Amino acid sequence: MKQTAASRKVNETARVALANLLLTEFSDPRLALVTITEVQVSKDRSVAVVFVSSGADDYEQTEQGLTSARGRLRALLGAELGWRVTPELRFIIDTGVDHALRIDQALKEAQSPQEACRDRQEHQSD
Repeated sequence: MKQTAASRKVNETARVALANLLLTEFSDPRLALVTITEVQVSKDRSVAVVFVSSGADDYEQTEQGLTSARGRLRALLGAELGWRVTPELRFIIDTGVDHALRIDQALKEAQSPQEACRDRQEHQSD
């Protein structure tokens, strides 16, 4: 879907509102370390796809916590935003951060090209 300035503003407004509600209105430990990375609200505002990030080991618990909180979160969001339609919330676990961390770790563990070249030279001279 093509993003316009207006749709970006709607998405960001929904993201900030949801993040604040999760932070201030919920004490569920399954939602303690959840970060809302992106929200995509449909053009008619009937659906909001919410991308969330959490620890890689906590995906299942995070999903359960969000499913449990969905109804109350939607009601609070409707009151917060004041839109004519309160969007249905659909949660998707965003694993992009975890993938980036794994790639970063792999790069740190990999030898630099200079080290690999030095190792080859040492083995050839033996």
